[in-house]
Amino acid sequence: MGIGPSTKETTLHMFRDPLVEVLGEDKDIDFIGIMIVGTPDDNKYKNLVGQRAAAWCEAMRADGVILSSDGWGNSHVDYANTFEEIGKRSIPTVGITFNGVQARFVVVNKYMDTIVDINKSKEGIETEVVGENNANLIDAKKSLAFLKLKMQKKK
Repeated sequence: MGIGPSTKETTLHMFRDPLVEVLGEDKDIDFIGIMIVGTPDDNKYKNLVGQRAAAWCEAMRADGVILSSDGWGNSHVDYANTFEEIGKRSIPTVGITFNGVQARFVVVNKYMDTIVDINKSKEGIETEVVGENNANLIDAKKSLAFLKLKMQKKK
């Protein structure tokens, strides 16, 4: 498993990332930034990146997190670990990633209760259309709405 052509984000998508656009324009939240974390090969580092990302969120006193992943399969192992590490710190978290039919999570935990699936194909699979299965404005707005609900519930 891995990242196929339809789950890759183009350069234009990076310059006009819908999550950044939606979060940056929303007047109800204080958008504090973006954290980019890699996907290590070694299992001990897979756990470390999740722990460090969560500690960073906690240190910034984030009221909520949208955890995005542009990969699946092995990348979802890191994703689940990061969810758990953030969740242990009681920070509301919403996920946004490619799931579809072929990319179901191989590991899950209780903190992964709100995931926005960016799959766009009717078959639930990656396709040969570059950028077809990327997060779009609707996905970003859904993620933010879910996060606001979780943050409100925590209060």
